[in-house]
Amino acid sequence: MSARTLVRIDDLERPRLPLALRVANAAGRPLAGAIRLGEAGLLAAARRRTGLSDFGDPAFREPLRVLLGAFEREAGLTPIGRWIARTLVVQLLVTRLRVEALVREHPEILAQEVRAPIVILGLPRTGTTHLHNLMSQDPGLRSLPYWEALEPIPAGRDPRHPPEPDPRVRRCAQGLRFPHRVMPLFPLMHEMEPEARHEEIQLLAVAFSTMLFEASYCVPSYRDWYRASDQTAAYAYLRRMLQALQWLRGPRRWLLKSPQHLEQLGPLLRVFPDARIVQTHRDPVRVTASMSTMAAYGLRMSRARIDLKRTGSYWADRIEQMLRASVEARPRIPASQITDVHFHELMRDDLATVERLYGFLGDPLSPSARAAMRRYLEDHARGRLGAIDYRLEDFGLDAAERRRALRFYHERFGVPDEV
Repeated sequence: MSARTLVRIDDLERPRLPLALRVANAAGRPLAGAIRLGEAGLLAAARRRTGLSDFGDPAFREPLRVLLGAFEREAGLTPIGRWIARTLVVQLLVTRLRVEALVREHPEILAQEVRAPIVILGLPRTGTTHLHNLMSQDPGLRSLPYWEALEPIPAGRDPRHPPEPDPRVRRCAQGLRFPHRVMPLFPLMHEMEPEARHEEIQLLAVAFSTMLFEASYCVPSYRDWYRASDQTAAYAYLRRMLQALQWLRGPRRWLLKSPQHLEQLGPLLRVFPDARIVQTHRDPVRVTASMSTMAAYGLRMSRARIDLKRTGSYWADRIEQMLRASVEARPRIPASQITDVHFHELMRDDLATVERLYGFLGDPLSPSARAAMRRYLEDHARGRLGAIDYRLEDFGLDAAERRRALRFYHERFGVPDEV
């Protein structure tokens, strides 16, 4: 498929799923209630799997309850959707048990210094993933491969020396087969490979307080809880997890990335006061079309029918909220700690953009890092898989109305309109 190929997704509202998945959902419908999403049962399942019992600070129980209630009342889960949701929650609880056990056995972990992490933040679809993957080629920086984000703490008596090859990588590759079968066009929007860099949003989910859930499911009541709650404790738990990962695999400087941070700059900087922030910018009207498409396409994993107008309205609102929060927070951030990257500049010259960022960070771009980045670009040409045809009108959204609503952001950061 050429880089110029535009793919039109014509089954967003009524997904054409693989036969095996349709059969499984139909056969499982009478038994869907047997796939339990109750808090007590999920906690017990995690304890059984690990043989551990201490989940640490019980504050995570409140967002967990809100999430589980939203799963039952709002998410419209198919039988397979219920199984996926249950699997996700149990795995997060397993990770939490393993983190607490590791810290209890090795309290020196909490003395680890998380020094001046580099945090890339920006709306989805603004080049954050490309920039994150590119900069992560620098051997002097520490980032999360997807397999480690899913299973941060290895099982076994010697977590610093897991078996070779690490079975977590194999499990990750096996786990990706299902979403790739159900969503064959998803790699055109966001490539998922075991070694690809991943957001720390998966680590924030261990505190059950994160945008991950609303990006994957229809859970508006959870979103309301999340937006109304102070997220400082969740970011503190993220720091705890980064300390554990440093202790396990080395204390290099962290390279982090998540759109969530746009509206959580206060908690982020309270927990990481010396963070260096890179904010990406792109026409948010274009972003709204692509984010709505990606969200609607992802919902086929758990829902039989997708309400496109509801999805579009939801993400138009959330994108505006996130941008307003970032504009309001910006004056409180020292200029020495934040810089901006415009999407069109990044796409025009990746390495020149990275070179400028290293100047901002106060570190030279080493020859070895530059060479590794060049190799990455050669192996990951943009658009090599094709591109999706994103259309606002698919979601009942009006481009002129959105442009008026988001003009405050264009003007604040000098973001050009995209046709």
